[in-house]
Amino acid sequence: MTTTPPVGVYAVDIRSGRVGIVMGHEGPYVQMRPFGGGREWDAEPGDVRHATPSERLSAATAYTNARSRSRGEVP
Repeated sequence: MTTTPPVGVYAVDIRSGRVGIVMGHEGPYVQMRPFGGGREWDAEPGDVRHATPSERLSAATAYTNARSRSRGEVP
């Protein structure tokens, strides 16, 4: 991205490959939270791009699978 992504946008931190939701901007960083919640992390604005529909679906599927009772990874 060439501009700072707005709050609420699904984005990918290209350094880690993680998909998250832009939660805010603090100093020079973009604050992101994993799909479905969890601990926020800071990303450099130049390392953040919009998530594709496929990436959003993949993140949603991973979260749903983690919530399944058989795996019990997410409450």
